[in-house]
Amino acid sequence: MLPQRSTFLTVASVVALAIGSLAVALPHVLLTGKGVALPNLAAAVWVREVGVSIFAQGVILFLVRRHADSPTLRALFCGGALLQLGLLGVELAAYRAGVIPRLSGILPNSVLHVVLASGFLAYAARMRGSAAHEELAR
Repeated sequence: MLPQRSTFLTVASVVALAIGSLAVALPHVLLTGKGVALPNLAAAVWVREVGVSIFAQGVILFLVRRHADSPTLRALFCGGALLQLGLLGVELAAYRAGVIPRLSGILPNSVLHVVLASGFLAYAARMRGSAAHEELAR
């Protein structure tokens, strides 16, 4: 059973705001947790850039948490799922290649990506048959 959509979006936004803030302010903490050797200034720059994107998604999710069904909200959910699945794929590939050497460096994130992607897809699917879905079909 899914939580209320506004609850899901509130939790997802808080998680994104926290992780995005951490990535921007302290990228070395995230890199160390993944087993990446430091100092690695290039990796820190990329972690900060991804952090800005994650933080921005958190702001967006918070702002739309109480919006009614719409084609735009459905598109946002599809994009959110794509982002989560993309991040999951990148982390799994990095682990397989040995770039992220510790399983503990991807396991918590992997679970989070699957949960969030599943939630975004479930809420997008619930909009089928609604006015939002009919508008998308035009």
